[in-house]
Amino acid sequence: MLNSFSFIYRRFYRRWLYLFLSVLVAVGIGVGSPQKTQAISLFDLLNQGIQIFQLSTISDREEVQLGKQINQQLVNSEIKLYRNQNVNRYVNQIGQKLAANSARPDIPYTFQVVQDESINAFATMGGYVYVTTGLLKAADNEAQLASVIAHEIGHIASQHSIEQMRQRAIARGFATAAGLERSTAVQIGVDLALRRPNSRQDEFEADQRGLRTLGRAGYAQSAMIAFMQKLLQQRSLPTFLSTHPATSDRITALRSEINSQNASYRGGGLNNAAYEAKIQPLS
Repeated sequence: MLNSFSFIYRRFYRRWLYLFLSVLVAVGIGVGSPQKTQAISLFDLLNQGIQIFQLSTISDREEVQLGKQINQQLVNSEIKLYRNQNVNRYVNQIGQKLAANSARPDIPYTFQVVQDESINAFATMGGYVYVTTGLLKAADNEAQLASVIAHEIGHIASQHSIEQMRQRAIARGFATAAGLERSTAVQIGVDLALRRPNSRQDEFEADQRGLRTLGRAGYAQSAMIAFMQKLLQQRSLPTFLSTHPATSDRITALRSEINSQNASYRGGGLNNAAYEAKIQPLS
């Protein structure tokens, strides 16, 4: 009886083993053989379109990857980049200097200029920051421009976009116990980057982080207040401020923070003529 059972078991085991090995060989041949059309591996078929982001435990690598996909969507269909190399190099130099002095210097940052005459700046997760040509023209000096970039880096350092994405996904019923599917995450990320109304708490936090980054990078912290005051004098409130909490409250909080530091060093970046020369191609 036992011998008979053992024989049946071995026969059953060998049959499934041979079947499994045959599948592996077939897949190997399919992947390794040259094809006239583009070959797709079994792994790709299984993995295609089902990448999941668990926003509550997202790693830096996953955040940068998701930010890259959001950026690709923005650049391909939502915004037009300004292509002058000198201006882009200048903005990137300012941004990288600030990023190195930020609360989160250990991820790659990408700074891009958007060809748009409105005064605006925005960011998405993973280190992607955008400033418009209109904002570059509106700033009086490098320190004022740096203050805006530092503020956006503050949002990235605090991972505000990730929290907003999580809240938006839950509100729309997209999020599941397994996480958020890639294409949905990219769609929400693009919408948040272009049309995000930040909470009062997020804006104050980004201001405080940005102010500290500005000072550590050697820029005059007063430039952040000066630029906000200048924009308040515009006929219509710029996009950069229109979706944010009351600017007067932010200025009061910034002044209080600067006074509390009791620092005698005023910082640099206040040479208006030098800044105008740098952005001259925009004229």
